Amino acid sequence: MDRHGSQKKKILVVTVLAAAVVLLALTELLVGSSGMSVRSCVLALLGQGDTAAVRIMRYIRLPRLLAAVIAGAGLSAAGLVMQTVLGNPMASPATLGVSNAAVFGANLSIVAFAGGFLSTGNNLTSYTASADPFATSALAFLFAAASVLVILALCRLRDFSPGVVVLAGIALGSVWTAATTILQFYATDVGLSAAVIWSFGDLGRATYRTDLIMLAVTTAGIVLFSVLAWRYNALLSGGDAAGSMGVNVGLLRWVSLLASSLITAVCVSFLGIIGFVGIICPHAVKRLIGHDHRWALPASALCGSALLL
Repeated sequence: MDRHGSQKKKILVVTVLAAAVVLLALTELLVGSSGMSVRSCVLALLGQGDTAAVRIMRYIRLPRLLAAVIAGAGLSAAGLVMQTVLGNPMASPATLGVSNAAVFGANLSIVAFAGGFLSTGNNLTSYTASADPFATSALAFLFAAASVLVILALCRLRDFSPGVVVLAGIALGSVWTAATTILQFYATDVGLSAAVIWSFGDLGRATYRTDLIMLAVTTAGIVLFSVLAWRYNALLSGGDAAGSMGVNVGLLRWVSLLASSLITAVCVSFLGIIGFVGIICPHAVKRLIGHDHRWALPASALCGSALLL
């Protein structure tokens, strides 16, 4: 099944990726526009030294670092699993329309309710000063979850093959994009600017609370994927072959897509669209160490974290 390299090569690749994540994480913490020295950064992490330095390290750099590691690992692992269960190398969290649905939800929150045609306020600034900062993320997650349910419903239909599910996801994403465009057409200048800026992936909006939520969902998803690793390996031989080995292929696809989509929905709702990680890293890892998910899963997660850092 796996024609790439030996066990030693796989261990080497995973070790190098882990070392790269550590090195890039240290660089993220110690290098920035503030011009702080390494000693000042270390003292700030320990809660000592200048107050401004402590705030920069604890409330800007560290939450951003954690968000990059968590979201990168989650999106990359989700992309790998989606490609396997759908049998399509182009499958990723972005191609199933989950990201587009989250953007629509965020735009609805910002444009329609925050200074838009459904708002009672006069400007976006007054709204954001008093609104729950999680309101936009919550609405983004709700619409992403709705998109997930549509995709999962399609998976339950017998006439929908994995390839057709990907095409349906792309079509559904186009519908969400069109709806977002209609919302933005009626937006105020400030509301439109805020909505467009939100759509861009931004690690700077991460907080410890959002990191904790992403960590819980991502960890649960990756643990589930690891438990199902041998089933994914069996699925590489084809659905019929996997079924003969005792794998419930339909249930495996449903559970895997649900977990992958939830990881994507949570990460995108907090950080905006970060779509490239879920499709680039799995392909890079499979080129290096093959398709064995016992190794490809941790390697993809580490590669995603490194790329996002």
